[in-house]
Amino acid sequence: MAGEARTAGQPRTAGQPRTAGQPRTAGQVLKQVLKAGSVAVAALAALGLFLTACATGGTGARDEGPAGSDAVAGKVQTSSAASATKAPQRVNAVKLVQDDPEVSPAVKSALKPCVADEYPVDVSYGNLTGGSANDIVVNVMTCADAVGVGSYVYREKDGRFENVFKAEEPPVYAEIDRGDLVVTQQLYAKGDPVSYPSSEEVITYGWSATHFTEESRIHNDYSKAVGGADVPTPAQS
Repeated sequence: MAGEARTAGQPRTAGQPRTAGQPRTAGQVLKQVLKAGSVAVAALAALGLFLTACATGGTGARDEGPAGSDAVAGKVQTSSAASATKAPQRVNAVKLVQDDPEVSPAVKSALKPCVADEYPVDVSYGNLTGGSANDIVVNVMTCADAVGVGSYVYREKDGRFENVFKAEEPPVYAEIDRGDLVVTQQLYAKGDPVSYPSSEEVITYGWSATHFTEESRIHNDYSKAVGGADVPTPAQS
């Protein structure tokens, strides 16, 4: 019957618990060892999950220093970068050039719309002179072949823009390169087509208190053998 005590020397039936002092067989020992090993593995797994949860601290970040302060600093830096890259104040570059007494009459007369009210001017905004407002670089070109006829730099002072640089030796083009003013002048030899100059000068200027000064000059000579230049046709006999 279930729950009935077994007398000494009486054989156990299947599933009957072993009383104290009864010897265990080898199979029983092996089962006990395997069972204990499974319990140990489960305990180690639970311990690993507990340690992982402690390391994250419930925030998803590793506890390697003050993660909270780093996150706040990152937000502040992002906000500062966003405010520093605000869009520049646009100006009417055509009117700026036309009203500028430093611009030659020849350039002003060439500054006419190409199509409708579209003028051949390129405008760049950037910090060249260290002022609180962006400086403005204006390149005036021809409509037909986009040859630069004048390059100018304007700096804001007392609420108005003043001309602090000009180059009117065509073809010329000015650009802002990492805080420097870079002016490219193409040089033509006799017989050169407009699209294939013989050489060019690349001049870099830096701002010095009240004016630009030349910092470097690079001269490039171009090959006559490439670029699709016209080749003389042999005379017919």
